[in-house]
Amino acid sequence: MHKPVLLVVYASITGATRSWVQSFCHGAADESAVTVRLLQAADVCTEDVVAADAYVFACPETLGSMVGEMKSFFDRTYYPVLDQVNGRPYLLVVCAGSDGEPTVRQMQRILTGWRLKPVAEARLIKTHAQTPEAILASKELDEALLQDAEEAGRAMASALLMGIF
Repeated sequence: MHKPVLLVVYASITGATRSWVQSFCHGAADESAVTVRLLQAADVCTEDVVAADAYVFACPETLGSMVGEMKSFFDRTYYPVLDQVNGRPYLLVVCAGSDGEPTVRQMQRILTGWRLKPVAEARLIKTHAQTPEAILASKELDEALLQDAEEAGRAMASALLMGIF
């Protein structure tokens, strides 16, 4: 029997995105029949994307756009995997200071091009950082956000295993 693979692709600058995906993976790992792979966007190759059955894409918004590491990931993998991942489920997570919507839309367009299916509304985590010092400072997410991430991981892994997607 095929053991489903849940690939979590992320980029993080200040730690907020990283802490969210780590909590997500902790929850997803409760479903031992699913392989959870947590990879930084810079380390993901075409084969990783094709081999996965479901995805989480998570990154911070910088200057109204996805962070460069995530953009580079899509630039490297988009065309090589086109038409090989159609219909697979994904969850999108964006960490932003105050907006985040431009990045959500930008990433949704790319994922629509891959013909992936969202499993839920994009998670938009707002840190409310507005000054250069606050924007660049290390971030820690509150317990409620980390709990949400863990529950989302548990739910996505279970749904993947049950074939809901």
